[in-house]
Amino acid sequence: MKTAATRAGAGPDRVPAQAGGPPGPQQEELRPDRLSRQNLAGWLYSTPFLALFLTFMAFPIVATFVMSFTDFGLRNVTHPFDANFVGLDNYTALFDDPKFMKALFNTCYFVVLGVPLTIGSGLAAAVLLNSGIDRLRTFFRVGFYVPVVTAIVAVAVIWRFVLDPSEGLIAGLGAQLGFSTPDFLASKALAMPSLIVMAVWRNMGTAMVLFLAGLQAIPAEVREAAELDGAGAFQEFRRITVPLLRPTMLYVAVMTTIGFLNVFEEPFVMTDGGPGDSTLTVSLHMYKEGFSFFHMGSASAMAYVLFTIVLAVTLLQFRLLKDKT
Repeated sequence: MKTAATRAGAGPDRVPAQAGGPPGPQQEELRPDRLSRQNLAGWLYSTPFLALFLTFMAFPIVATFVMSFTDFGLRNVTHPFDANFVGLDNYTALFDDPKFMKALFNTCYFVVLGVPLTIGSGLAAAVLLNSGIDRLRTFFRVGFYVPVVTAIVAVAVIWRFVLDPSEGLIAGLGAQLGFSTPDFLASKALAMPSLIVMAVWRNMGTAMVLFLAGLQAIPAEVREAAELDGAGAFQEFRRITVPLLRPTMLYVAVMTTIGFLNVFEEPFVMTDGGPGDSTLTVSLHMYKEGFSFFHMGSASAMAYVLFTIVLAVTLLQFRLLKDKT
């Protein structure tokens, strides 16, 4: 005769384990030996990444920090432990170096003008694509984002043609209108603004995509309620859109500022820091000190000064732009 448990469909393999009896399948999964095997498998799968990270990221970061307190130079490439410890001399010497202070000023100038222009142009493009442009919306999205994924060499070729004083696009337009155009990249006053315009054009696509995602995440009910309350387009943008975009704006501001503080490719490819160091940035100066003159200790100190500036500016942005909705 079948028991009540059997009639209910609970066969011998489905009888729950009693206290003190053999563990069931779920209890077996929680055994310490099984957990240790799972942890070991996880570490084994992570080993290739950890090896690459420790070799190419963690070790260079630590080595650079140590070198910033030494006079590491070309002679120490084959005998690294012969470098002399100099304490904070590399750091103090930087702020007595007119070239480094010029590079720091140029970098700040690049950030102060470039970041707001990038954020503003990206936000304007996102607002237009979100509500103002109905036809060819995908075409414009792709068009604005293409410069982001284009190699800097191709971008440099395009902008050299645009800015060329004799045969460039701007020179041709100027000739049609009857006025001459200056040599933008050879002028101390115009070289850095020209690089800023190029950087804004190249990076606004990223800001546009992020702002567009933020705009599409704003509930339609909020906008409808604002319209029912009599809010105009500007009031809706100021009172509704901007506050709800604060998280997106914080991310865009932080990432754009970090990228602009580390600006290297634009001056390296277009001007090599000239004319007269007017486009020399901290990253470019650090590169030249480290790999042209092999002053590795001084270059390492520049890297950590730049890291400190990036950290301080990022913390300030988090404080000013944190979400208050």
